[in-house]
Amino acid sequence: MKEETLKEIIPITLNDCYTILSRVKTDFDFPLHYHDAFELNYLRNTKGAKRIIGSHMEEIDDEELVLVGPNLEHAWFKNNCMNKDGQEITLQFHRDLIDDKLLNRTQLHFIKNLFELSYRGILFSKETTRQIRPRIISLSEKKGFDGVLELFSILHDLSISRNMRILSDKTIHQESHTYTSRRIEKALDYMNKNFDKHITLAAVSKIANMTEAPFSRFFKSKTGSNFVDSLNEIRISHATKMLIETSQMISEIAYQSGFNSMANFNKLFKRKKGLTPKEYRDSYHQSAEQRVFI
Repeated sequence: MKEETLKEIIPITLNDCYTILSRVKTDFDFPLHYHDAFELNYLRNTKGAKRIIGSHMEEIDDEELVLVGPNLEHAWFKNNCMNKDGQEITLQFHRDLIDDKLLNRTQLHFIKNLFELSYRGILFSKETTRQIRPRIISLSEKKGFDGVLELFSILHDLSISRNMRILSDKTIHQESHTYTSRRIEKALDYMNKNFDKHITLAAVSKIANMTEAPFSRFFKSKTGSNFVDSLNEIRISHATKMLIETSQMISEIAYQSGFNSMANFNKLFKRKKGLTPKEYRDSYHQSAEQRVFI
């Protein structure tokens, strides 16, 4: 049965560049949701809460900073959090805050990359979180153009920070990213449309009009993952979505996601998610029945 996910009406108006809300939470009181804006969330005193970002699910520590891209489902469930003074600062800004033509300029390359990665959710390192924390807290005190300049500065510093962690899987429904190669786009498009079938490196290389070995190196250099890992990630992402949204048997989901072996499916899923498919489904639905933090 499909979980109900709400599209949130965000408080930011079309006339504003951004909005920032700061609250101390004593309970978790909003459902799993998504919206059209980018959202930067700073959380403190929330150890034991559970974060859901797209297909990713994880119990969190005492403090964290996460960037969520437009239309990406997200929530922070109470889970095992015992604190009654959890601090939340939510910064939201429109997806067209920076015009596409400007975003493609060399000087904004890192921010553009940050925005693209955010469609899967980004967890920043503890060091980055500590450095950015006071600036996010003080942003609400800045007015007008000074606030916009500080927001751009924060985004730039986040975009060049080290050890950021991408949370959700690549998905077949994910908004398209701009790769620097038409060959890579064609290859990924084929993989996304045929993940449930037998796909070989030779077939995808042919689509890219390259031989196997050069294509394999080229693919890794442009996407950061090798061909097999990328294909498995697409398949696991599809399986994750079906585990959440349907009541189909896990064996059916495995085969419909392109896995011919249940043992291989379970092994790869456990390696990627830290849970078996059944454990993941049970944990997700149990969390979704609770009330949420953000």
